[in-house]
Amino acid sequence: MTIRTRFAPSPTGYLHIGGVRTALFNYLLAKQAGGQFLLRIDDTDQNRNVDAALQPILDGFKWLGLSWDEGPEVGGPFEPYFQSQRSEHHQAAAKLLVDSGHAYFDYAKPTELEAQKELAQKEGRAFIYDRSFMADTDEKKAKFEAEGRPVSVRLKMPRSGQCVFHDLVRGDCSFEWADEQDHVIQRGDGTCLYHLASVVDDHDFKITHVVRAVEHLPNTPRQIFIAQSLGYPLPVFAHLPYVAEPGGTAKLSKRKLDKYLKQKDFAALCQLGDTIASRAKIQVTKETFNPVVVDFYRETGFLPAAILNYLLLLGWSLDDSTEHFSLEDAVKNFSLDRVNKSPASFDPQKLVAFQSRWMNQLDLKKKVAMVLPFLQKAGYIAEPPPCETADRLSKIVQAAGDRIKIAGDILQFDELFVAAAELPMDEALFQKRLATDPAAISALGSLRGELEAATEFTAASLEPFLKGLVEREGWKLGTCINALRIALTGKSNGLGVFDYLELLGKAESLTRIDRCLSRLTPS
Repeated sequence: MTIRTRFAPSPTGYLHIGGVRTALFNYLLAKQAGGQFLLRIDDTDQNRNVDAALQPILDGFKWLGLSWDEGPEVGGPFEPYFQSQRSEHHQAAAKLLVDSGHAYFDYAKPTELEAQKELAQKEGRAFIYDRSFMADTDEKKAKFEAEGRPVSVRLKMPRSGQCVFHDLVRGDCSFEWADEQDHVIQRGDGTCLYHLASVVDDHDFKITHVVRAVEHLPNTPRQIFIAQSLGYPLPVFAHLPYVAEPGGTAKLSKRKLDKYLKQKDFAALCQLGDTIASRAKIQVTKETFNPVVVDFYRETGFLPAAILNYLLLLGWSLDDSTEHFSLEDAVKNFSLDRVNKSPASFDPQKLVAFQSRWMNQLDLKKKVAMVLPFLQKAGYIAEPPPCETADRLSKIVQAAGDRIKIAGDILQFDELFVAAAELPMDEALFQKRLATDPAAISALGSLRGELEAATEFTAASLEPFLKGLVEREGWKLGTCINALRIALTGKSNGLGVFDYLELLGKAESLTRIDRCLSRLTPS
């Protein structure tokens, strides 16, 4: 049997990081067996669809490298791959269910259904619709229609026995049929709802394995009933644990951002993203730019391999020690029997650690290619950059080393890409470490003259040269280093001071020191 899996996002919001984990597991299961991974857009809920959300979903999968064998922009033998374009298939299935007695026309008004629910609640029992407005004869149908009642098609669920099936993650599952509602599968306007559409499309697309999040487990009995009533062979089911919120057990949700921002690691990642977006002049909104949404990682400069590696281990493991997996490694090693049943909490700090590890493995050329677009968006480097600029950027990235965990981190070194006149100055730092320290002022003035006289202006030559000078003059090394750093960068952290001197060059370094001294020395 050729394994065929699918991921079926609804374009009611942007691509959720938990949804990507589900899609990844579907992809791996299919690819390991030489099968096909399909992408289907479940857009039956037209009132909730967001037109602007569809393309980011497709772009997000392409960025991650989770290419689909059939679906939007690719096509395939079972087109179309949008549920909203398959209404004839769904309506035909609804008619078959009514004709076979597995579904019925219902004419209950919303107020009448609500009254039944309130009565059940008052009597302390579960609400199950009593079918009092089921049109099981032509006479009843004519009577209800004459009264101008709304019509829908409902499943006629069994009232006894159990639905039993085997789940590749959950094991054997059973549900009491008596607890199932007569779910509406078709509205009065003829449009069909998710449960029917999903079963029909899975059958039409020859899906063999339905691998989805555990919140869909309660939907399975009604979908099995639909499939069996239509004479379809059942797919194999596997219900994955959901991705839990940071530090908790509830499902990770795009609607709980305010809550997550109280968790320090999540808040730190958000702040980092906001800083990069601001410096790179990227227009973002809270709803589409946050760590729950995949676009956040693409816009800030994460590596797709790091995201997939982290998500793979969020609910799955090969053993107690192996953590590094490329997508190819994951295809070779993945199996559903090693998926955990319990939810795994989304850990921003661990995700960043995976990203840092993958980033450190990149060669210099690839790192430079990753950071360049951020500098171009910020207006620091032209498109395309001159050769000498590209060479200097390589030296900057090399000097920064593992300080660049994600590509957008390059923007924290903005002091290397602006002229002296545009260099921001941390005024509190300037006053504390320079303006009120005569020794620092004196040392900076002397160092300026020595730097101007230096014949070789590289970090390797300047470090021993200046350290020797400091020792001979009896200055405090920390005082001199701090004074130079403030003059060169306007802040207290960043690269090594000697790296800054080399990267800025003699002329720019002296200009920045002179600018600083002019504020310290009365005219």
